[in-house]
Amino acid sequence: MSNLLLIIPLLLLLSTYAPPSLGLAHQSTSISAFRQCLQKHNRSDVVLYLQTNSSFLPVLNAYIHNKRFIGPNTAKPLAIVTPTHESHVQATVLCAKANNLQIRTRSGGHDYEGLSYRSPSPFILLDLNNLRRIELDLETETAWVEAGATLGELYYAIANKTNTLAFPAGVCPTIGVGGHFAGGGYGNLLRKYGLSVDNVLDARVVDARGEILNRSMMGDLFWAIRGGGGASFGVILSWKVKLVSVPEVVTAFQVDRWLDQGASDIFYRWQQVSTNLSKDIFIRAMPQVVTTPENKTKVMISFVGEYLGRTKDLVRYLSHSFPELGFREVDGKEMSWVETVLFWAMIPVNKPLEVLLNRKSEPSYFKSKSDYVTEIIPREALPGIWDALLKVGPCFTQWNPYGGRMAEIDTDETAYAHRAGYLFKVQYYAWWVEDGEAAEARHVGALDALHEAVTPYVTKEPREAYLNYRDLANGVNSVEKPEWSKAKVYGEKYFKGHFERLAKIKAEFDPENFFRDQQSIPPFPHSH
Repeated sequence: MSNLLLIIPLLLLLSTYAPPSLGLAHQSTSISAFRQCLQKHNRSDVVLYLQTNSSFLPVLNAYIHNKRFIGPNTAKPLAIVTPTHESHVQATVLCAKANNLQIRTRSGGHDYEGLSYRSPSPFILLDLNNLRRIELDLETETAWVEAGATLGELYYAIANKTNTLAFPAGVCPTIGVGGHFAGGGYGNLLRKYGLSVDNVLDARVVDARGEILNRSMMGDLFWAIRGGGGASFGVILSWKVKLVSVPEVVTAFQVDRWLDQGASDIFYRWQQVSTNLSKDIFIRAMPQVVTTPENKTKVMISFVGEYLGRTKDLVRYLSHSFPELGFREVDGKEMSWVETVLFWAMIPVNKPLEVLLNRKSEPSYFKSKSDYVTEIIPREALPGIWDALLKVGPCFTQWNPYGGRMAEIDTDETAYAHRAGYLFKVQYYAWWVEDGEAAEARHVGALDALHEAVTPYVTKEPREAYLNYRDLANGVNSVEKPEWSKAKVYGEKYFKGHFERLAKIKAEFDPENFFRDQQSIPPFPHSH
């Protein structure tokens, strides 16, 4: 992988595109002042795409993965800045702030509700896709990763140098590390090594004053951006991470069971054992709706896993610890750690590793929700959940086990609050191909009904959720006049008792609440 940055001259090409939602006069005045400010800061080399630029829409849509937010009904930025240097980010923050323009920062574009690239108020999109250098230091087993790099690029860079080091993060190769790490960073190594943020050593952040801070300068802010999200506090430029050890050979597997093959009983037993297995074992349960060759829809539960070791050892271990799964040696596939990245991403393992360098994926319509579970769901409750799942249509759920290292890390170590005492985190994910609001309402409504069916068996008061599976149904705030009471609703779901501490850190580093969106953390109010 090249470590060179892509350098592009200032782009102000004109064409005929101008979204009807924004008046040209207003757009021209705001952008003219913004450009003058950039020049005042000696940043005339900033890459700037205006709405009148023929490349504006292609650049905007290049990293939008959810088709719900592609089209004329989604508010567009007044301009897109694609920085090639940290100073470009600093100037953009200062000039947007000076001209009362908001900023949306996009690393990989995977925000489930599109808040990294859309806003109801006039805004500048800061697209970090050109800031993606990765510098590995095998001697110290560390790496500096710029925020615009993807997980796939990071995994490829590591595998290019060694087959005994890895990094604990997500399974989707096109996710940007900027937002992924800031929200926690969940992957299949978490039972062994914790979250991505548990392996972050340092960071570089542009704050609301346009200054670059590192760990030694940011104090409590370093705690906040590890699990509290980055968008409320500044623009994360890069992360320094600690790489982790993996064996040369690991085992990946997927065991599928239909309900009429006893899948419910296996799932019930999985609830009891998955968080107590060896730290080297991660087994995700995926109840999903599958269409059979006879064109019938049925529920199948896939048990997808990874073991940091040889298949024969896993067979021996599971035969005692989880015999109900019926795991056989033929079910396991031995491979290198980086090949498991392909396996989890459903990419053929024999593909060249360069496939991890693909930064873009085909957008689709989808909606996601999340839950945390602290008590085993009764066996008799499972059929009702499967019935609700069938009504959603094309969908899957992912039940991801905790335990292991996650139970050892103190709740207050980082802003990520869901640690010991949690059995698993759940993602509900529905997708569809039909265009139009009616189709969206139908599928989202069915997903909401599934979410409702699980209500008695998940966390309560509040019903907790995972920030990186963002869901506006968890509560929204006004961007123009944010209210503390509204922020508490979603803030306590995402961050539990850490919300107020995060708000106090926000008050210290961004008292004017420049960095904000519909689910951001506001400054802690003086009246409280």
